[in-house]
Amino acid sequence: MLTKTAADIMTSRVVTIGQDARLTDAIRLLLRYHISGLPVLDADGSLLGILSEHDIINYALSGDAETATVAEAMSTPVMTFPPTVSLEEIANCLAEKRLRRVPIVADGKVVGIVSRRDILREMLFADYNE
Repeated sequence: MLTKTAADIMTSRVVTIGQDARLTDAIRLLLRYHISGLPVLDADGSLLGILSEHDIINYALSGDAETATVAEAMSTPVMTFPPTVSLEEIANCLAEKRLRRVPIVADGKVVGIVSRRDILREMLFADYNE
């Protein structure tokens, strides 16, 4: 399993959001797609930050989710990896930094995302094939 790369297991249909969107719009996306975080992109599609459930809840406790924008609550900087990085490196990063997901970036654009769940799925799949 750990000889595989991000490109082998990443989710390539990434749900993203713009920095000017309202937090309530982000909440709707998280719930609709059953995900826990969204890469935040600028108008050119470049990665600016990441918005997680944790970010939203923390911000909502001190602000107003109805009028707040994604840019106000998102986390920056974002840990990213290229599609060629090993799963071992991603797994170590997720564990050490206590992250849930990392965007996969090529040529300055988000091309995928790898989450803890993707790694777990790969671990289970690898067990069945050994």
